[in-house]
Amino acid sequence: MRETANQFIHAGWDVTVVTIAQDSWERDSGIDPTLLNEVDSRVRTVELPLSRLDLETDIRLFDEERAASPNGWLTKLRNRQRLTFPEPNFGEWRGDLERAVVDIHAEHPADLLLASCVPYVTLAAAWKLWEEARVPYAVDFRDGWSIDVIDGVEAFSRDSEEAQWEKKILDNALSLWVVNDPIADHYRARYPEFADRVHVVRNGYDADSAPGRAHTPDVESGLRFGYLGTVNFSAQHLETVLNAWRTAREHEPLLANARFEVRGHIGNGAGREANRHTELLKQAAADGVVFGGPAAKAEVASVYASWDALVLILIGGRFVTSGKVYEYMATGLPIVSAHVVEHDASNVLNGHPLWTGAIGMDEEKMAEAFAEAARMAIRTSDELHAEAMAHADRFTREKLMTVAVRELVEAFDAAKPAHGPETTDTSTGERTTSTKGVDVAPLTEKSSVSGGTSS
Repeated sequence: MRETANQFIHAGWDVTVVTIAQDSWERDSGIDPTLLNEVDSRVRTVELPLSRLDLETDIRLFDEERAASPNGWLTKLRNRQRLTFPEPNFGEWRGDLERAVVDIHAEHPADLLLASCVPYVTLAAAWKLWEEARVPYAVDFRDGWSIDVIDGVEAFSRDSEEAQWEKKILDNALSLWVVNDPIADHYRARYPEFADRVHVVRNGYDADSAPGRAHTPDVESGLRFGYLGTVNFSAQHLETVLNAWRTAREHEPLLANARFEVRGHIGNGAGREANRHTELLKQAAADGVVFGGPAAKAEVASVYASWDALVLILIGGRFVTSGKVYEYMATGLPIVSAHVVEHDASNVLNGHPLWTGAIGMDEEKMAEAFAEAARMAIRTSDELHAEAMAHADRFTREKLMTVAVRELVEAFDAAKPAHGPETTDTSTGERTTSTKGVDVAPLTEKSSVSGGTSS
């Protein structure tokens, strides 16, 4: 989403991003403030004082009901949240998001709104601005809403409130962005009349996150394997990986003194680094497993440069790609896949010369993959390393988002009436039109509002 905003700026647009406060992001999943350094200085950011009540950890702020019956309180909260919009945890944000975009539009008229999900309540803001001022909008679903990308089934029935919202939104959307072809196929089949507006916009990676050089392992000091990413997989999944690692160290001499470093956020709210995953990692310390915590964006390239091979641990199946797979490829290091065989990451990795292959979640096969990655690490030539890095070149985020934004702008231009965008006079409530777009934009006559709640 950061690159989306930047590319709109580069295309000559004036951009306002609507998000939530940084401390709310910190409470939810943690933040990396160094990412803000890469946001174009011309992007205006509006932070709303919204947060997830269920993640509050200060018990002094709990009312009597929550303190006495936390589970009952949580059930009532989620039921109440869904009264406003059919999404637990976020439904009650609807009114604030709607007012924010309406107020921004009144002050600085927008030509286009891009709603970035999750949460899906951002769609309500897009609809509000469409209803009141006919501001065109596009949707960036990433993983989609009506498809459960983890289990590969429909997430809700076609007669549900969620389905009604999704259909209403897509009926009038200029474009829909999703991260891979299986999700795109789902939406084209579900809404055939909308099929030509569904576009695959892959996550990609930032070029400066890759070490960009050949790597020489130090076998005597011990090979270093690494995982970098959010620990969002199950404890059982992690246990399988750690068991396979232990077996590999016992049988492969190259791994006898090897280390396996895990970096990233674990859990949220009161469960931040205080859960089963953290315990499993501590218990595996004797096997050379180390948890190093999150890594700031500015550190990513150096973190990869310190490792000899990578472990790609992913949830889901053919509807999930992940963002890290592109970054992993760009390092040019051997990659061990710790995910199911029928996974979209397997499609992306196909042809990568230093990938141990899709072997599924079998511990024995995974142990052999660890051993094979170790052998790859010590015998990889500079030429093969360069070939592995080149495999990811087409997935740089700048390349992908330049094309995506250009195509969205073209769709906007094609749909724009000749007389200009329709706006609403807030003093009279009457709808009017402008012959030159937005005349108060400080950069150009084109203005956009991003409805995503991500920094």
